[in-house]
Amino acid sequence: MNLGKFSVKRIFLLAYGGMAVSMLAICMVLLWITGQMWMLIGSMMLMLCAFAWMFLLTVAFGKRLSVFTRELCQTMDQMISGSGEPVRAADSETLFARISYRLSRLYDIMQENRREASEERQELQMLVSDVSHQVKTPVSNLKMVTDTLLSKSVTEEEQREFLKGIRNQTDKLEFLFQALVKTSRLETGAIRLEKKDALLIDTLAMACGGIVYAAEKKEICVTVDCPDDLCLSHDSKWTAEAVFNLLDNAVKYTPVGGKIVVTVEQWEMYAKVNVADTGKGISESNQAAIFRRFYREDGVHNKAGVGIGLYLARKIITMQGGYIKLSSEVGKGSVFSIFLPIR
Repeated sequence: MNLGKFSVKRIFLLAYGGMAVSMLAICMVLLWITGQMWMLIGSMMLMLCAFAWMFLLTVAFGKRLSVFTRELCQTMDQMISGSGEPVRAADSETLFARISYRLSRLYDIMQENRREASEERQELQMLVSDVSHQVKTPVSNLKMVTDTLLSKSVTEEEQREFLKGIRNQTDKLEFLFQALVKTSRLETGAIRLEKKDALLIDTLAMACGGIVYAAEKKEICVTVDCPDDLCLSHDSKWTAEAVFNLLDNAVKYTPVGGKIVVTVEQWEMYAKVNVADTGKGISESNQAAIFRRFYREDGVHNKAGVGIGLYLARKIITMQGGYIKLSSEVGKGSVFSIFLPIR
């Protein structure tokens, strides 16, 4: 018999009926065996006492169930609205206590989901605000230049300068959108890093290839010291992207004739990649902030970039189980250290 299909009231009625029939049958058997009327009367009195106690038990259980149901509904309403949490029962052996315990776990999960949703919403709001701030300046410059070209007659030389300005602003917008696409793909899991055994020297060569022209233009000497046979498990393409971002920053903020030195040390658990430059350095108060998305120091707004390179670099390295450290002093350059796990 599947009791799950029966209501509590019907179950109690069936129990009462079964008890009544059973006790009546026992009384008749006793009367037939003994032939004594007092036996029948005594049995009937016992049956009435049993019915009385069963009735009291039913009433008490019904009230307890009603109270529990009301409290359960109130607790669930509070959990849905987020205005309260379930009271944890002290006795863990009762059925009500077990239900209360599971409600508490459910509430904790709901609160964690609410917290994560709130953080994601705040992150999205910050992203929209940051993107709008980054896009505002180049768009305003483009409108100003095009309005000037449309409203005034300019010489061929002035027209050429205006077109160069338009090209610079469109390049900045393109760079911003590419950086955002890379970041969003990593954060949403659209692109998953695939760690494979590869030579680290090849990864560094790939990264250095992107800054050769800019470094030569500023007469910056770039040297790389890495063991030719150092092989570790990493995503070569994305690691090269992270190292390139560090090198690109080093080239931007290192003066003409400066030096950039890339060195690799093999430790027991990690491979340490140092990117050292002789640039302007970073003040201690700004060293934690530079890894934030779109963050740029006050004195570097004249340099190309949108402040997403270091954020992207740390994201790539962290996703591979590594981390980045910074050591810098104003006027003496900076050293960014990448720690990649050997396995």
